[in-house]
Amino acid sequence: MGRILYKYLDIDGAKCMIGNHNLQFTNASQLNDPFDCHPKLLDYSNVPKHKLQGWIPEEWWIEKEENDALNLRNDTWLCSLSKVNDSILMWAHYCYNHKGVCIGLDIDNVMESVPPMFGEIYLQPFVLDVQYKSIIERPDGYCNTIGLFNYQWQTKAKEWEYEQEVRLVIPRPSAMYTALTPAQAKHPKETWDWREIHHYMQLKGECFESIYFGVNIDEQEKDKIIQFVRKKLNPHINFYQMRVDADAFRLQPEVVKPLNSDLSIYYTFYKYT
Repeated sequence: MGRILYKYLDIDGAKCMIGNHNLQFTNASQLNDPFDCHPKLLDYSNVPKHKLQGWIPEEWWIEKEENDALNLRNDTWLCSLSKVNDSILMWAHYCYNHKGVCIGLDIDNVMESVPPMFGEIYLQPFVLDVQYKSIIERPDGYCNTIGLFNYQWQTKAKEWEYEQEVRLVIPRPSAMYTALTPAQAKHPKETWDWREIHHYMQLKGECFESIYFGVNIDEQEKDKIIQFVRKKLNPHINFYQMRVDADAFRLQPEVVKPLNSDLSIYYTFYKYT
């Protein structure tokens, strides 16, 4: 078994991901942290003399580099995962008050599922462990290019450290993998900002290693997910019910035992495209 990473979702998001067997990527400018992937994380003020060629104004060059970094942010989509499945805050924030689901993914199998030409520049997403900082260090923007891209993509404030985030990052994903979310499809607009559109990567059944149900999960929704996953996705997946620990402020997973006669029950999952 490879490295397991976790995706926290509300019940609708979980049903979309499970029903469509995919992973959603969001534009870096549309995340809930205004500092995320921001070009101001880097310092472009120390312009090497050779770049100015003796006649280019330094202010113009600095503005150009910052605009390039901003364009990189706008052209980058990412998927946020976590190293942990028992974060009380994440269950509250991303799983609609513990009513949702946390899906465990085998990241090795996920990377083997990357479709052909998923990205226009890089064929596969980068897998980056987020680094949490107390201050903005602003490294020199004219050093190692790949290292700088990674710094821009993977640096967040210390306040977010509880998320223990690992992100899949893909610059310029191919347009063939775009789709509207169900909410967007219900409220279409005449013109969409391209950054609002999500990209989706198909996953094989073996990518799904485990599913954890929130403390406040609706039992009927829970049963529907279990039946669908066992019949249509991965019969070997592990199910857990999160419980409140009686002795400490923490969540404890409890194994959901296999059902017997219920395996013959068919539940309909709405598939969104």
